[in-house]
Amino acid sequence: MAQSLIIVESPTKVKTIKKYLGSDFDVRASVGHIKDLPKSKLGIDIENHFEPTYDTIETKKKVISELKSAAKRADIIYLAPDPDREGEAIAWHIADEIGKGEKKIFRVLFNDLTRNTMLYAIENPQQLDFDKYEAQQTRRILDRLVGYQISPILWDKVKRGLSAGRVQSVAVRLICEREEQIKKFVSEEYWNIAADLEGTNPPPFRAKLIKIRQKKSRVGSGKEAEAIRKQLETAEFIVAEIERKETKRNPSPPFTTSKLQQEASRKLRFSAKKTMNVAQQLYEGIELGEEGPVGLITYMRTDSVRIAGEALQQVRAFIRDNYGPDLLPAKPRIFKTSGKIQDAHEAIRPAALVYQPKDIKEFATSDQFRLYQLIWNRFVASQMNPAVFDQTTIDVAAGDLLLRAQGSIMKFPGFTAVYMEGKDENGEEGEQPNQLPEVKKGERLKLLSLSADQKFTEPPPRFTEATLVKELEEKGIGRPSTYAQILSTIQDRDYAKLEAGRFHPTELGAIVTDLLVQNFPQVLDVEFTASLEDQLDKIEEGKLQRTAMLQSFYEPFEADLEKARKQMRNIKTEETPTDIVCEKCGSAMVIKWGRNGRFIACSNYPECKNTKNFVQDENGKINKVESEVTDIVCSECGDRMVVKRGRFGAFLGCRRYPECRNTQPVTIGISCPEEGCAGEITEKRTRKGKVFFGCTKYPDCNFAIWDRPVAEKCPSCGAPFIVEKFSRKGKTVACIRKDCKFKESRQ
Repeated sequence: MAQSLIIVESPTKVKTIKKYLGSDFDVRASVGHIKDLPKSKLGIDIENHFEPTYDTIETKKKVISELKSAAKRADIIYLAPDPDREGEAIAWHIADEIGKGEKKIFRVLFNDLTRNTMLYAIENPQQLDFDKYEAQQTRRILDRLVGYQISPILWDKVKRGLSAGRVQSVAVRLICEREEQIKKFVSEEYWNIAADLEGTNPPPFRAKLIKIRQKKSRVGSGKEAEAIRKQLETAEFIVAEIERKETKRNPSPPFTTSKLQQEASRKLRFSAKKTMNVAQQLYEGIELGEEGPVGLITYMRTDSVRIAGEALQQVRAFIRDNYGPDLLPAKPRIFKTSGKIQDAHEAIRPAALVYQPKDIKEFATSDQFRLYQLIWNRFVASQMNPAVFDQTTIDVAAGDLLLRAQGSIMKFPGFTAVYMEGKDENGEEGEQPNQLPEVKKGERLKLLSLSADQKFTEPPPRFTEATLVKELEEKGIGRPSTYAQILSTIQDRDYAKLEAGRFHPTELGAIVTDLLVQNFPQVLDVEFTASLEDQLDKIEEGKLQRTAMLQSFYEPFEADLEKARKQMRNIKTEETPTDIVCEKCGSAMVIKWGRNGRFIACSNYPECKNTKNFVQDENGKINKVESEVTDIVCSECGDRMVVKRGRFGAFLGCRRYPECRNTQPVTIGISCPEEGCAGEITEKRTRKGKVFFGCTKYPDCNFAIWDRPVAEKCPSCGAPFIVEKFSRKGKTVACIRKDCKFKESRQ
């Protein structure tokens, strides 16, 4: 009989831990949270010091029962959810359920799932950390107070089903403000002028104009550019100055959570959510053949660049043995942290250097291998010598004009032999150096050609996932464990969308942000949101009481709530006049807001129910009014069908309505799997707006599922299609047949 019980979050960890700790330990999983605030009500007693009420999650009752039974058989209980605030909350809720009185209950923190780490944690158990639990409770309460009290106002004023989030609403604000900057940006013309020159020694090189009559050059028109070009055509090019110096480039620190998300976005094109899902798999352990499950990286939610002394010794030995002493610094490289961090965990690194990327490649998925290789290379490179470059600058005088050529040659690769950091804009790992020849001061150069390129200043770029995470981190919004969820939530709620890898605010996102900024300026204030994060840190450090912090937040927030209920614009009832005339009754058409966005409707409603979709130009002028016309032919009159939207979603209607009232559902291109049925699958909505998928032959065919179909045959049993499923670990696809066990992770 097992003497000790270990309770973790994820079932994936169970196998890895059992492998190292053996049969003396019964290892169980809570499968995430077992309690949460109720969904049907606020769940916060504001009058009683903001006391939360937690309900047992319905689907976890069986898990709790099994944990209680296992706890009765154990002498010692070790609670080992993830080593962060959320994990601490899970540990407290488990302790509440299995009882704190008779049993010895300890908290253990596994920064990685290696044998030494786990044995050390078991030999040095801790008590449950109340302050850390309080910090997580406070965050949860804050989010509930904001979300559950602002959202109903948005339902009333804009659209039912909308939600507001304390942190993600600020992220949407950043996206909207960037979009406004882009719209207001006035582009200015400028010209880059360069000369291709040749000296006594090869190779030819290019020098760019930098000064005109001792002042920084600013060529703003083609006329100016042409005048300078003519001047250069007859000028003598003389080497005025030569500067040569040696420069060094130091390696970047090992990854923090935000830096891992940014770099995986640049180099691997991973979303933040996908990065964290794959990192979680590497942390929890993957099967390495006969060796069984192995945890490959340290805990992936961290804001620290600290490295354990033992890991430093291991990586230095690895560099010396595999790359030679030239790449090994005399002393370990210690990275300093900037700004306020929690420093609860090490940087993200390989848990054990014995598992090189090439050793795990055959056992890992492509995503697991690529992310592990990124983490491995960054960590090893971080403890290598700097790269050394010879940098040369040549200034060339041409009358009263000065041109400059710069180039660098790598003398010593240093850490770049293993790793180069990506770039925000294009993900490239560096630029080709400009090869410069040996020249002498006073040497005359031969002009080979001239170029004058017209350019225009560009607005600030829209955020990518990488740059938005960087912005959130720099402004102190959110914490490492929240970035991926923030980015995912703002897209799921249709407040922003990714197009060509960049965030664009949706019309809904812009409207909601504008309303929230006007009515809840404090909640949407970037600096205020960052200050709340600092206060949460103080609660964890035991320097601030939860009740005091919540009270100081809620008093002004409550006043804003009351004001917003009375004064917030009611988008639902607003009507913007247009000069478009209703072709059915002759009344003026107006722009209104509905559950699917803005549309044009007859002002004579409800007597006339004519509506249309429309498109506006950059100046807000309506330049297109038409329903979305398809190539589908109406089966009754032969005209084309158009996409329309009703209370249960999109459908096809005849363009000749009301003369022809033929309608049919919009299908997703997948046939109904029921034997003998000739219908197709279509997206539908319940009366409460929940999406499901059913057969177009209803009510003759009752086929219906909640999960979205994917037009791929099941690779295991050959079923006609598979379906998408979502959980806290991300997206998976599975077979529609209950007797088929096919299941695969997808991003």
